[in-house]
Amino acid sequence: MNTEQSFCNSTYEQQTHLAERELAAFIEAVKRLFGPEQARLAAEDWLDECDLMDSPPRSTGRDWRAVTVAASARLAKRLTAEADYRTPLAASAVAPVTIDAKVLAILSSNCFASALLV
Repeated sequence: MNTEQSFCNSTYEQQTHLAERELAAFIEAVKRLFGPEQARLAAEDWLDECDLMDSPPRSTGRDWRAVTVAASARLAKRLTAEADYRTPLAASAVAPVTIDAKVLAILSSNCFASALLV
């Protein structure tokens, strides 16, 4: 195996590891805050957002946090729509604040802090 091929494989493995860590932390945070069904949907959102990224999969510059932020936005939108559907009109103005705060908690949790240090 030549040096260039070895570097590409190493870079790919590193990016795969970082993506797996980011996704696992995101799923765990969503599961703790919103339950397993929302975690499953959020994982699908994360994978969809990953596919929508501009950079190629083997790129050394993938921003996994950007994927998580985009998936979190989908989660917030879905939860807000569900809360608006289930709550009376008078209470619906309060529900999005609670949901947004929980989504912000996911993004600022210690689960993701380690991803920023890598």
